[in-house]
Amino acid sequence: MNTAPSPPTLAERLTSALVSPVEVALLLGDRDDLPKHEELTPAAVLIPVTDRARPGVILTQRVDTLRKHAGQVAFPGGRVDPGEDAVEAALREAEEEVALPASAVAVIGPTDRYRTGTGYSITPVLGVVPPDLPLHPNEGEVARVFEVPFDFLLNPANHRQRTVEWQGQMRTYWEMTWNDHRIWGATAGMIVNLGQRLQWTV
Repeated sequence: MNTAPSPPTLAERLTSALVSPVEVALLLGDRDDLPKHEELTPAAVLIPVTDRARPGVILTQRVDTLRKHAGQVAFPGGRVDPGEDAVEAALREAEEEVALPASAVAVIGPTDRYRTGTGYSITPVLGVVPPDLPLHPNEGEVARVFEVPFDFLLNPANHRQRTVEWQGQMRTYWEMTWNDHRIWGATAGMIVNLGQRLQWTV
């Protein structure tokens, strides 16, 4: 007796979407006039997608006492240490910041690099994690850990472009709001790129 094939897993769907040959328009970074990736400090972030009926994305809110990016919403991540690649750095930082075990992450792969005005070339690393992991914020870096529905983040209707005057120049950035969380800057830019890259359908 023939049986119907099992539906693809979330990891399989993301893997298929990530390697799609579709040409898309991507944000190169916070601004177009930044140095090349090779001239910036390499960093990596993990985009942890929760494997549930309505997948979510785990995000952090930085503590208000950090010297840079205080209070901002971000993916777990940081600088790439010598001898590491982007995947290793993203997994290490996620474990250090929110106690997300590297062994719990099914790595899908790196996505499009993003340049920041603070001098970093960030490689986002997409991964799938089990739902409802017992995460514990590193109190010196992370104030809160929360989850936002994946489809909300990737929906262009939720992406807003803002322009402000900063240091005597007009700057444009992306922003999205989930409940009381304002997601903007590099994190929002990487989300916009991911939405373009994946061409995701629910």
